[in-house]
Amino acid sequence: MTTGNIYPQTAPHHAVLEPHSLYHPHTACANDDAPSFTVGLATRQQTLSLVAEQLKTELLGIDDVIDRVINAIRAWYVLPGLVTRPVIVCLWGLTGTGKTQLTRRLAQLLGFYDRFVEVQMDGFSNGASRRSTTISDMLNDSGVREGMPGMLVLDEFQRFRTKDKHGDDVKLERYHDVWTLLSDGRLPPALNALGIIERKLAESQYEAEREGSDEDEAAGKTRHRFRLDAWDAQDLQRTLKLMEPLGEIMQWSAAQVEALLARFQQASDQWETDYSKLLIFVCGNLDEMYHETAERVEDCDTDADIFHRLTSRLSLIDVKKALGSRFKPEQIARLGNTHVVYPSFSKATYEALIRNLCQQYVDNISSQCGVRFAINQDVHDALYANAVFPAQGTRPLFSSIHAILSANLVHAALWVLEGGLPLGQIFPISMGADGQSLQVEGAGLRGTAQTRFPVALELSRIKQRTNADFRALLAVHEAGHALIYCLLVRVAPQEVKINIVSFEGGYNSFTGLKATTRQNMLDMLCVGLAGRAAEALVFGDAACTTGAQHDLQQATAAAASFIRHHGFGDRLCRTDTTVEADQGINTDVEPSNAAIEALLQAQYQHACTLLAQHRVLFTELVDALVANGLITPQGIQQLLARHQIPLRMTCERPRDDTLVLEPFAQHLAAFQAKAGMAPAPERP
Repeated sequence: MTTGNIYPQTAPHHAVLEPHSLYHPHTACANDDAPSFTVGLATRQQTLSLVAEQLKTELLGIDDVIDRVINAIRAWYVLPGLVTRPVIVCLWGLTGTGKTQLTRRLAQLLGFYDRFVEVQMDGFSNGASRRSTTISDMLNDSGVREGMPGMLVLDEFQRFRTKDKHGDDVKLERYHDVWTLLSDGRLPPALNALGIIERKLAESQYEAEREGSDEDEAAGKTRHRFRLDAWDAQDLQRTLKLMEPLGEIMQWSAAQVEALLARFQQASDQWETDYSKLLIFVCGNLDEMYHETAERVEDCDTDADIFHRLTSRLSLIDVKKALGSRFKPEQIARLGNTHVVYPSFSKATYEALIRNLCQQYVDNISSQCGVRFAINQDVHDALYANAVFPAQGTRPLFSSIHAILSANLVHAALWVLEGGLPLGQIFPISMGADGQSLQVEGAGLRGTAQTRFPVALELSRIKQRTNADFRALLAVHEAGHALIYCLLVRVAPQEVKINIVSFEGGYNSFTGLKATTRQNMLDMLCVGLAGRAAEALVFGDAACTTGAQHDLQQATAAAASFIRHHGFGDRLCRTDTTVEADQGINTDVEPSNAAIEALLQAQYQHACTLLAQHRVLFTELVDALVANGLITPQGIQQLLARHQIPLRMTCERPRDDTLVLEPFAQHLAAFQAKAGMAPAPERP
């Protein structure tokens, strides 16, 4: 089984096309007659469409990315005569989302793998020689020819930063010429290499002038003879664009080399090497775009769909901002504006990947030993729960599935064969009742046979809170947050969980706001204090725990901003602290302390009152959390519907990750109506 690819191959690995015979740049020349030009154009257009379809069958969950990439390279592939500068496509995304795999597979399907160069921009490219310190060296060592189309991938580009986190210049050891290439596709010659050869020529000439020296003859010194070693010959071949083989160049005399260098210096208009027909992919992971998302690599609790929605909202502006922390403005400009952002994978994509990977393992076992297995859905669910880390892409998924399935399928096949079970049947594989084993069943001569093989499902083990008291505490605390959020914001939380792997506790995940009103801030203060209020309601004040410490910290900070920063208290002035004498701000925080405490007390009492009023609904939420360890937005919506509490939006409706809760447009229309004005027309 092949597990090295970023995605499983759901179609044959070989291309269904024969692209080598379809891409001929000369068919786009103006001298071609119209019929042949039209046929060639239509053929290449059809090829590109077939390539897009093939990629979508192999690379799951990135159809939009594939469409954008195909459109970006359309002119380069279909009408290469239009291309006068390199076509640059930037691919940005979290690790393990298949950026590099897309470029490699695209090169294969388009028939460009012999003209495909992949450079690791951290300076340690595979196959790079000890003197390959420039992009020019890498291209010269490849099958890409001057003036001809080729594909270049600049991978891990985020590591090629030219500014550190303080904005100071970073010293680069390799690939300084990449910015020149990205500018217009023309690279200057390696004049430093020619300088070494000129120095050797000068040394040879100096020794030749001393050939008649009696002193040297008396001393029996060996005469110095000019010669080019293999490296010098290669540099000369590259820089002067020579066609002669290295062995012949190494035999040239000093006079021949001097003549060549003289002609080269006189023809400065031919110095540059033309790579303007290149398709260049810039690939990398800009952590700055993802804020905390890319840093919480241990997070396997947050739903994959939440990560997917967050990353799907990233735009060209987010890319430019992230690039600005690593590169200079003129360098960012040379990357162009074709920036394609990979979203993290959705839950549906991970589930499809798991199905395909499992089927690959099953098919391989069947083809090798004739035993046919069928992996049940409960195994797929267990694999998802124990293998998916949304911020890390597919790599943890592949390794986990291999660890869980590969050896156990071999054990299961041996069990079937050694037990003499008929091979004409399909043997189902399901999760054992203990949740930590795979169960295999089959029909034998004496009835149903069954066996189990233990599996290490570490995350499932950690998630199960076996201590009933601790589970009850977490359920009460998180149900308090969730219920008050539903009552005041009228939106179901995105997640409510107490079965957590990343830390000891539980959490609610709420939808962000595009615009926050005074009332919104008050409501979220009440939500933040509701965990402590729920503990007090159920367990009593004496049994309230320190688990609300983080809640209180956040609520205090929010209340301070409410009073001191946003002008929602009795004073309009912003109150702050500073060490600069000339800032001209109010630094007297003492008068606002009492107002902050009063605000927190009022919202805490409000949370207590609401929880007491909705005691039955609150108890149902707690029961759901105790029983299942989580409650979905759909589950919350159903509970609220039974209690006739409406929400602003249903969970089935696609939603943005930020909301505007206040009907500002209605308020404006009402204001205009009072003033006798016609409402402004709606924007399309």
